[in-house]
This record gives sequence, structure tokens and C-alpha cells, in this order.
Amino acid sequence: MTVIHKSPSGSDVRGLTRRGLLARAIAAGATFVVGGGFVAARDAAWAVETAALKPETMAVLIQMARDIYPHDRIADRFYAIAVKAHDTPEQAQVIEEGVAGLNLVAQAQGFEGYLAAGWEKDRVAMLRMIEHTPFFQTIRAGLVTGLYNQKEVWPVFGYEGESFSQGGYIERGFNDIDWL
Repeated sequence: MTVIHKSPSGSDVRGLTRRGLLARAIAAGATFVVGGGFVAARDAAWAVETAALKPETMAVLIQMARDIYPHDRIADRFYAIAVKAHDTPEQAQVIEEGVAGLNLVAQAQGFEGYLAAGWEKDRVAMLRMIEHTPFFQTIRAGLVTGLYNQKEVWPVFGYEGESFSQGGYIERGFNDIDWL
């Protein structure tokens, strides 16, 4: 098992219990804890299993999703759900190669990898360098529906859902625009 964003001392995490691994990850300032077949949050109770992708790749996709569509009030677990759709045998090679390319861009910028860039502005600059690639466009396009079609995030944006079944918006507050 490895910890993304290892501490400067590069402490070894092999042979630790899950609890010990999480404790070290929190102390080291890790973004995600990556283990054999899973990615877990260091500061919340969620994890996502991987089937076709490496757990390290999934961690990059989650951070990439947050950097493409940043919302401070949306938890990482919703981004994980959104990118989980790419964890298929059909997409694995393209995604793995795309993440490897993104990590090469990060290394050219002086970072160990994409996740090692601690500042959002640095990661966004890297994404701008690859935004023309089919890999980036695939991830970005998948996030539009993968992230925003989750009913649990709708309240964050004040969206109440579809209105057709309730007679439309005209009689249901269409003109109560209090933010204008």
C-alpha cells in the first residue's frame, strides 16, 4: 500500500493495519489513501474499489475531477462516484495511458506526479496543457453528467429536480429569483 503525498521523510507504510495507515496518511497530509484495489478518503468515511484501473489512477481521476469542476461544498465521494464510470476493462488502457501522460506533464513541471502538486493553480496549469487530448475531453465530458446527475448534490446548487411531473415551473416559483 502507498500513501499519496507522502511526508518529506518518505516513511514506509508497508505492514501497517488499515487504522495505522489512515493515521499516518492524516499526519502526512495525504489527499487520498491508496491501497490494494481501493482509494479511500483520509478524512471521511468513504472508499471506492477499483476493478480495471490501478488505485493510484483512480486517485488521480478524483483529484482531476475536482480540479476541472471545483466545488468546495461537494465532497470528494461525489467526484469518486462520477469518475467510477471509467473503471471498465474497455476504458482501462486509454485512462491508464492518459494518467501516465498527465504524470509526465507534472514531472516536466518539477513535481513527482500530478497528485504531488499541492496547489490547485499548478494542477490546473497542467490540465490546460492536456485539455486538447481525447483523454481530457473524455473525463471532462463524463463529469458533466456523472457529477451533476447525482441527486445528492442537487441541493448544493438549489436545484429541486425536474418539474414536469409537478406541472412545470411556472406555478412553482419560476419567478422567485431572490439572487438577482
